[in-house]
Amino acid sequence: MVAYPSVEAHGLVGDLQTAALIADNGSLDWFCAPRFDSPSLFGALLDRERGGHFRIAPYDVDYTSKQLYLPETPILITRFMSSEGVGEVIDFMPVVDDRETDRHRLVRIFRVIRGTMRFRLDCQPRFNYGRDPHEIEIQSEGVLFRSPTLTLTLHPARQIERRLIEKHDLELHGGGVGAFATLGEGDTAGIVLETAAEQPPHVITPAELRSMFEETRNFWRGWLNRSRYRGRWREMVERSAITLKLLTYAPTGALIAAPTAGLPELIGGVRNWDYRYTWIRDASLSVHALLGLGFTEEARGYLHWLNERIQESADSATPLQVMYRVDGSADLDEETLGHFEGYRGSRPVRIGNEAARQLQLDIYGAALDAIHEADLHGLRGSHEAWLNTVKMMDWLCDHWDQPDEGIWENRSGRQDFTYGRLMCWVALDRAIRLAQRHGRPADTRCWTSNRDAIYRQIMDRSFHSGRRAFVQHHSTDVLDAALLAMPSVGFIAPDDPMWRSTLAAIDDELVCDSLVYRYNPIASPDGLPGTEGTFSMCTFWYVQALARSGRLDDARLTFEKMLTYSTHLGLYSEQLAPHGEQIGNFPQAFSHLSLISAAMTLDQLRDVRP
Repeated sequence: MVAYPSVEAHGLVGDLQTAALIADNGSLDWFCAPRFDSPSLFGALLDRERGGHFRIAPYDVDYTSKQLYLPETPILITRFMSSEGVGEVIDFMPVVDDRETDRHRLVRIFRVIRGTMRFRLDCQPRFNYGRDPHEIEIQSEGVLFRSPTLTLTLHPARQIERRLIEKHDLELHGGGVGAFATLGEGDTAGIVLETAAEQPPHVITPAELRSMFEETRNFWRGWLNRSRYRGRWREMVERSAITLKLLTYAPTGALIAAPTAGLPELIGGVRNWDYRYTWIRDASLSVHALLGLGFTEEARGYLHWLNERIQESADSATPLQVMYRVDGSADLDEETLGHFEGYRGSRPVRIGNEAARQLQLDIYGAALDAIHEADLHGLRGSHEAWLNTVKMMDWLCDHWDQPDEGIWENRSGRQDFTYGRLMCWVALDRAIRLAQRHGRPADTRCWTSNRDAIYRQIMDRSFHSGRRAFVQHHSTDVLDAALLAMPSVGFIAPDDPMWRSTLAAIDDELVCDSLVYRYNPIASPDGLPGTEGTFSMCTFWYVQALARSGRLDDARLTFEKMLTYSTHLGLYSEQLAPHGEQIGNFPQAFSHLSLISAAMTLDQLRDVRP
């Protein structure tokens, strides 16, 4: 098997409609177009041979590489250092506007800072996850790749006095093109990769290249300047905010869970899911982080998307779906890419997501909590939105007391999950508050009755007297890290003895040197073989639970330890392997939004500590 770069060796760039992952060896290993959830054009992350890649790297020389982001931007700089010289590859995607488009550009600038360096360029696209054939045309001023459904154009850039890559430098091989370019100190070359280009291949001038770079840099720095976070962990919080923005589909405001599909939760295992969709839960939880940082327009955009889904649910008298595509469509049929070997042999590689059809009752609490939080920040919903919310809450009153698949998307059957009940309580509690705050019509008596019934059921049936802890569901004694949210949502006081003993039990069983497992899959089978790593979001929730329970020193240490597990670029996947490797889809919105929330909680509570 051809060697795979580690997941954490990659940096993320994007244009607010799609994104790309580029490794520290200069290889573009993942890029889907025209949207996050479109088929891949470059998919070497899932199959080094069949997936496709575009690598720009030094040739025939030993080198070391380092990566960094241009401060306050997602412009990625990969530095190559050898005995003969120092070179850089600068990658970014010019931001497109809010109109949906098939046209996207990935700019790759390479230059030499000191000495000389010979670069090898190898562009090997593989359309539709490597399933579609394509034609190649080497033209006088670039290269055109044409598949049945999409075109990809390679535009070379030049310096003022000459082009560093000429037509005669290009060679056809392996279904793509390759070239060499030798650069001396101060030389700069570039390639612009463009999908669905409106013009044939043409040479990009230095002024055009500089303009694209400066506009991209200025957009991101201007956007980040809107943040009002001034706490102790500004650099990490701002990098997480940029990552959340990169995972947002600008035309609709939808936030995807991650830009990748099929990255395993266990190397060689079968827990390989497609995360390029918008989960109601994940995106709704992001509203707290966005509003806390001052990004009101991003929160407003997502809430508009959410209200459209609630209206569709109300009109059809059907429950909300767990997740949707970024345009709000619900077709997420799961299939397997049998021709892909998977990351480091981790099969099957899945696209689509069958969990979309599950019943996960906790999503109603996430949605209403987001709507309520937005209302507190002045983002008040319309009359029509309220009427749809009323219908949804009336439906929940009739359906909350039933088993579901739960937040962890159990595939072994439904249970009466405590977290699902907890978030149903949150949904009704927030809806009651909204109705009372604004004097809006609703059957609040029914809502209150059901909210109180949920509360009593959790206290009577979800607290295990033998374990002295709230447990995963009514029929087990298994602990669940999702319940770390109980004090954060206001269900229980953080100094309540029942909560203190629950936190102590989680300390003993689910925490390993500050890292938190979400549950024990052996004690609570979830329908899939194998184990998994610690769950980064749960670790950040643990930080908040410790802080709210008065254990601020423990919370601070846990948070600082967790920061050491980030990649060299400040990114997190969904999980961490026992030796600290990032596993699961990458980067993960859940991890980054919970990092932001944990940092804000620590700042707030440390500032008020006597």
